[in-house]
Amino acid sequence: MAPETLDEILVLAEEAEEQPPPPLGGIPKQWVPGWFRWPICVMVLPWNLFDLYLQKLATLIIRPPYRKEGECLKRGNCCHYILIPEPKGLLGRLNFFFNTQIYGFYPRYKEPYEYDGNKVVVMGCRYLQKDGSCGNYRLRPVVCRKWPVIEIFGQPRILKGCGFKAIPKETPKPKRSPLDIIQ
Repeated sequence: MAPETLDEILVLAEEAEEQPPPPLGGIPKQWVPGWFRWPICVMVLPWNLFDLYLQKLATLIIRPPYRKEGECLKRGNCCHYILIPEPKGLLGRLNFFFNTQIYGFYPRYKEPYEYDGNKVVVMGCRYLQKDGSCGNYRLRPVVCRKWPVIEIFGQPRILKGCGFKAIPKETPKPKRSPLDIIQ
């Protein structure tokens, strides 16, 4: 039985001591062969790295209100609860195809859930190893490279117990001037 809301799913993920069971019916097979998937991932990798570089550059210009601390505890929960936009239209279906057939994600639940006013599909990653490490670490997609997400605007997205924390940055206190005494 699938949880009713995305909040229920995330609470289960935060409280879990071990990896969740695979979805009903097991992890679906990828029908695109590995000899075809691997070169595509290699060709996409420079664009993913360029995207990440530009995002880091943007954080130097516009400072995010939080900073990331900690390190991965390799529990693997972030790999079981990846949120991908619900496929709508041709581009949405192509994105879903790319995520499932090339990157190796699979739907954990059949129905989409509501998240920040958008419908999302909860995905899992087939490359997660039993020890919590990634079996496709060098060619992992941007969503994995960016985790945990510290937004420039908005709240950070971090699963409790993953080892990372979002620490609010302190706002600098205004300098006192001699005119402050006149009040």
